[in-house]
Amino acid sequence: MKLSDFKYNLPKTSIAKYPVSPRDKSKLLVLHKDTGEMEDKHFTDVIDYMEKGDILVVNETRVFQARLYGKKEKTNAKIEVFLLRELNQEDCIWDVIVDPARKVRIGNKIYFDNNLWCEVIDNTTSRGRTVRFNQPGNVFQAVEKIGLTPLPPYIKRDPEPKDKENYQTVYARVDGAVAAPTAGLHFTIKLLDKIKKKGIHVVPVILHIGLGTFRPVEVEDLTKHKMDSEYYEISANSAEMINKAMQAKHNIVVVGTSACRALETSTTAEGFVKPGRGWTDKFIYPPYEFKVTQKLITNFHAPESTLLMLTSALGETDYVMKAYKKALKEKYRFLSYGDAMMIV
Repeated sequence: MKLSDFKYNLPKTSIAKYPVSPRDKSKLLVLHKDTGEMEDKHFTDVIDYMEKGDILVVNETRVFQARLYGKKEKTNAKIEVFLLRELNQEDCIWDVIVDPARKVRIGNKIYFDNNLWCEVIDNTTSRGRTVRFNQPGNVFQAVEKIGLTPLPPYIKRDPEPKDKENYQTVYARVDGAVAAPTAGLHFTIKLLDKIKKKGIHVVPVILHIGLGTFRPVEVEDLTKHKMDSEYYEISANSAEMINKAMQAKHNIVVVGTSACRALETSTTAEGFVKPGRGWTDKFIYPPYEFKVTQKLITNFHAPESTLLMLTSALGETDYVMKAYKKALKEKYRFLSYGDAMMIV
């Protein structure tokens, strides 16, 4: 497969700037991967494509308020500090991106509200820096009060207070993501309760989504593309529940490409999930033989994105691209705050 196989024209008017309310009222395009048949539904209809005993795998990562604005010591220059990942909790050391980068050098201190400040201790990339915060303990708690929601770059507006809730799944539990697992944004507590009452088991995994999810693929030959590494965890209990369901021939329904990558990273040669934690740079694109994922709930992704490639690997590229064409024609809403697709 080539990069250009995943090209399509996405008008700006099709990119959702705000989510629908309530969140489970979004539209759902169901694609049957064996036949290419498509159905127009609403998100609450996902329950009709799951049976008693099936597993619904969700990503419990929580988006933290990663965008901070501070002032550089002495000059008071305004600096944006975008937190990427925690490197050392005890020493409060983080990987960040700074803007404007030319003003930020090793040894500089940047001051924020609530007595929070950081010192630059290393350069990583042209805009990347390693910093040490002054507040021992939980930096996540400190930035929660003063940071802004890290909305995706294609949502061309400033974050609003409501985004703090909207850009978060209802089951988000573990701080660490700078982008939401967007397929999960459609679920409400009420819908999840209904799913559980039907005898479907909701099983959590964690994959902390990084900024790399928005990075464009810059090579036509997909075998030469390298994914950014992202941290994931699969508990022994989650692995056991998924494996038992697979042995009993139940479906594994995965919510989002991030949960899918965590699962597919953790499979044994026999096709079972092994518990563990670590970093994954797994790049899934056609043709790929899925070991665990049988059905996928996902959003409509950007042209030539790795997320679209993973979706196409499960749903067949021709079928998926036809589904996108239909979705654009029928005014489905695209990207993070947009509508959903289910591949069955």
